[in-house]
Amino acid sequence: MSPVRTTCAYCGVGCGVLATPGEGRSVTIAGDPDHPANAGRLCSKGTHLGETVGLEGRLLHPMIGQRQANWNKALDLVARKFARTISKYGPDSVAFYVSGQLLTEDYYVANKLMKGFIGSGNIDTNSRLCMSSAVAGHIRALGEDVVPATYDDLDAADLIILIGSNTAWCHPIVYQRIQAAREKRGTKLVVVDPRRTETCENADLHIALKPGTDIALMNGLLAHCRRSGVLDETYLKRSVEVPSNFWSSLDNADLWTTAKTCDVPASDLATLFDWFAATPRTVTLFSQGINQSVRGTDQVNAITNLHLATGRVGKPGAAPFSITGQPNAMGGREVGGLASTLAAHMDFAPENVERVGRFWSAERMATKPGLKAVDLFRAIRRGEIKALWVMATNPAVSLPDVARVRDALGRCEFLVVSDVVSETDTSHYAHVRLPAAAWGEKDGTVTNSERLISRQRAFFPLPGEAKPDWWIVSQVAQRMGWHDAFNYHHPADIWREHARLSTYENDGRRLFALPGHSGALTRTYDSMTPFRWGGQPFADGTFPTSTGKARLVTVRQPPLEHKSAFPLTLNTGRYRDQWHSMTRTGLSPKLARHRDEPRVEVHPRDGTAARLVDGGLAKVTTAVGESLFRVSLVESQRRGELFVPIHWTDQQSTGGRAGKLTRPLTDPISGQPGFKSTPAAVSPQPVDWRGFLILHGETSVRPDCLWATRVKVQGGTLFEVAGLGSADALRACLPKGELIELSDPARGTQRTAVMKDGRLAAVMFLTRDGELPTRDWLIERLDQPHGYEILAGLPAGPVRARGTLVCVCFDVGATTIMDAIADQRLTTVAEVGTALRAGTNCGSCRPAIAKLLQQVKEPANAA
Repeated sequence: MSPVRTTCAYCGVGCGVLATPGEGRSVTIAGDPDHPANAGRLCSKGTHLGETVGLEGRLLHPMIGQRQANWNKALDLVARKFARTISKYGPDSVAFYVSGQLLTEDYYVANKLMKGFIGSGNIDTNSRLCMSSAVAGHIRALGEDVVPATYDDLDAADLIILIGSNTAWCHPIVYQRIQAAREKRGTKLVVVDPRRTETCENADLHIALKPGTDIALMNGLLAHCRRSGVLDETYLKRSVEVPSNFWSSLDNADLWTTAKTCDVPASDLATLFDWFAATPRTVTLFSQGINQSVRGTDQVNAITNLHLATGRVGKPGAAPFSITGQPNAMGGREVGGLASTLAAHMDFAPENVERVGRFWSAERMATKPGLKAVDLFRAIRRGEIKALWVMATNPAVSLPDVARVRDALGRCEFLVVSDVVSETDTSHYAHVRLPAAAWGEKDGTVTNSERLISRQRAFFPLPGEAKPDWWIVSQVAQRMGWHDAFNYHHPADIWREHARLSTYENDGRRLFALPGHSGALTRTYDSMTPFRWGGQPFADGTFPTSTGKARLVTVRQPPLEHKSAFPLTLNTGRYRDQWHSMTRTGLSPKLARHRDEPRVEVHPRDGTAARLVDGGLAKVTTAVGESLFRVSLVESQRRGELFVPIHWTDQQSTGGRAGKLTRPLTDPISGQPGFKSTPAAVSPQPVDWRGFLILHGETSVRPDCLWATRVKVQGGTLFEVAGLGSADALRACLPKGELIELSDPARGTQRTAVMKDGRLAAVMFLTRDGELPTRDWLIERLDQPHGYEILAGLPAGPVRARGTLVCVCFDVGATTIMDAIADQRLTTVAEVGTALRAGTNCGSCRPAIAKLLQQVKEPANAA
């Protein structure tokens, strides 16, 4: 079959994908060389999308409670329950919680139903958790939520500052573009991050600032620019409003004070200050490290202030650049998916409410913003919101203080969940579950971080009774009495309406507009090629404000929180090869092995003080909860700080739950939670035994023990386990078959293999004091004929393990790379790529390869 041009399902980079369907549910994935966002490159997650399109764990039929229902019965029930709730308690008694995983057309219909016809602003999105502070900062400074940069600016920049962004892991294709600019034009790279991530490895400068001091850093840099005479006074006078107290607020922001506040060497700050002052073509790229803060909006404005005051906006290679986390966070912003906006970049000003109401012929327009995510779930818990519809997201995992979120879900009188997955931590509480179309099955548009609109296209038929989200919402709206307003037959119908609204009575004051698309034929929509709205915004020095000028916003560094009972600072974030709550990436055996357990990263000195052991278990505790993690003692972690991943859920682990630890404190302007700086404590978790269990084939087994994490591996499932007391309960996890066992009571070691029809069906290795073999060799033996030798856990001949997985694209481990470096005298990342292919695809492992080169080089030099 011919390849289908579509867009990746993961981050906001928005990479183009060529998907070539094969037999059944198989598909071959390649990067689209003609897509402007990635020019054919894909990261590890995108490369392995083909491993995630099976029907394992899919929700394929409407479910009412635990019983399968037909669509008419399920939709009638949802419409009836929402209508009765609204009639009895008013429109603000219901809410939608949606997702950046939705396509723009899905988002548009859901927003229209809630804000135009139900008459409430209570629709918010999980994008509130990742980029709403950027939205608020853009509106305060620029007058509209417009990202004033494109990826082309990275190519043109002479200095790139990454602040609060582990770009090499979270946006690898952008990171590759940055590295290409460095090679071609000598662009300098500065990384501002408390952690020494892999993004820092090849940077020209790493500023390891104290968490929460970003405003001090940016204010200090702006004060230096003023003292150095590099402010663009002409631009300021013509294009920027400056509050009367603005410059005096920077009087104390000298180099030494800033260095002390940020806890970084003054010499490093001086280098950054000098480079910025001397480099007009500077892009400051920021992500969750800036946004996910209780002062996130001020942090965004501190960055924007710096660029506006130096005239570094609207010019090639000069811009503040917010890079989003989800594939369609930007599309959701365009249609009003946030509770704080209306639609088409309009707010709730009376004239906008009236305008949108006329356009929609809406019966009862919402007249005010709705509840933002954290407040929305508080209202559910208080009983103020009686009915909730969750679409394509998992708030029982992703929101802060999930114990109270789960309590709210349990109290909700009527909960509907639309999802592709049958069992999630959120759907556990649902009264109705509706099967939604997944990536590869649905059609629509997405907008990436640089305002580039692309098509997602279906290449599989809808499985079972799954339906697109726009269809599901439209059907409920029609059953609630609004048939004509939601009588859509194709996503192109919705797209045309969305485009018309963007230009409706828009005299140019709103930069978001899609002229020329309101009359697009369905075949034109189907053949749409990527395009960017807004061009090069602000190039003429005018802004969509009442005065036509941008605004500097006075922001001050607040005092940092004093910690006593919880002496450490907890940071949360992503792993390279995982995505959100792993409902998709968790299906890929290759993606699972880079980080197959949730780890708490601790500086070795802090680990020693807390009596932690590398590879042991530890309990992380905060004011709202606690959870277990595997310990990683790493020099890359600042002293006094911890890092844990966000991905693990009840479906994959008994521990590793970041959401149990983070406080529900939010930015007062954006409502975005502060995930990056929670006071915490850490302590060792003793165990009586530890081990692993490998099962062939798919399984619903859940080991009953203190620590049990599961990942998909080739041909089966791997569980890492540990516990207290007896491990006898684990035997219930083994399949039926011929048992082969070996035990060593002195070390408390037990090794068990299960043979079925002469082939290996399972292995379980447990120990109290002894060593455990590597898992890879045993995984490779699944469903193979073996005997007692399998209990050795190692092949009979000399085979060296590959080591920790570094390159997931080509399955190359650290030991393999280091052996090749030593044996072949390799000296560069490129030479390693030629020898082993490692690092030649997505590039996200290149910093790790560079680090291994250095590790091999240092002993050689010492000798």
